[in-house]
Amino acid sequence: MLQRFRKRAVFQGQTGESTASSVLPEGDAGHRLRAPSKLHAFNRYEIKYLIDANRVDELREELENRLDRDRHCPDEGYNIWSVYYDTQQLRFYWEKIEGLKFRRKLRVRHYGDGFAAAPDTPVFVEIKQRVNRVTQKRRVRLPYADALRLCDGRQMVDHEPSQRAFLEEVLDLVSRLELRATAMTGYTRHAYMGRDADVGLRVTFDRRIRGRDRDFHFGADAENRLIVPARKAIMEVKANERVPYWLTDLTAKRNLQVVRVSKYCQSIEAYGLAPRSVFHIPDNEHMPDHDHPLGRERSMAHREA
Repeated sequence: MLQRFRKRAVFQGQTGESTASSVLPEGDAGHRLRAPSKLHAFNRYEIKYLIDANRVDELREELENRLDRDRHCPDEGYNIWSVYYDTQQLRFYWEKIEGLKFRRKLRVRHYGDGFAAAPDTPVFVEIKQRVNRVTQKRRVRLPYADALRLCDGRQMVDHEPSQRAFLEEVLDLVSRLELRATAMTGYTRHAYMGRDADVGLRVTFDRRIRGRDRDFHFGADAENRLIVPARKAIMEVKANERVPYWLTDLTAKRNLQVVRVSKYCQSIEAYGLAPRSVFHIPDNEHMPDHDHPLGRERSMAHREA
């Protein structure tokens, strides 16, 4: 049996999110370019929970009775590294904090060991956007050198015909808004996929969430900082339209805490690039300062994940 997500105001932090191209604002220049790409388009409702990291394995064990582990996810999980682009005035950051009905963010994402990111390593250039209460993610896979040429060098790169509209949109954004690499985030993820009646369901657990505000090359030997306390993890539930009753019952029974959190915004605020918002996860969330001071780590620690 299934239950629909209840849509709530964005400032309540419990908004279900999916995608529909029909709700793109009328008269918005270039809106046709932001219609879902058939090549790599992800359209989902999303809801996030802030949980104690020591509960992740227990929750994973329970979920494995109903969900399949993502085939790309090893026992130890996998790393995700993202470089976010923004204006000098942090336009995309403020649009998120203010809860604008239409907003976007641009990022380059790498899966795996950051030190393995060579010029020919495949990465994803992604635009994640929200229209009213609806969200979509679109992306193309490019060699890392081409992704940098596109987003940093503001040059068109070789591509397939089906990718052209999206790449033109990215090029327009970085050129017209003078976007620049602004923050990096990284974390270790375990991911699960729905089966049978739960096809389309995805549940992820993100731990050791860290970031930096400079040296944005994935392979840079740079210092990172935990931007969410090590004793906290983020569990995210993603579904096309509905979430199963058994999962909503599980989250209620476990008294899981719904949060409105953006890892990008968390990184911006953790490094003092903007004042901390009411949505910021405190450095000492649910723990005394002497128990877990805000940690710092060298990027070599990426290999521990």
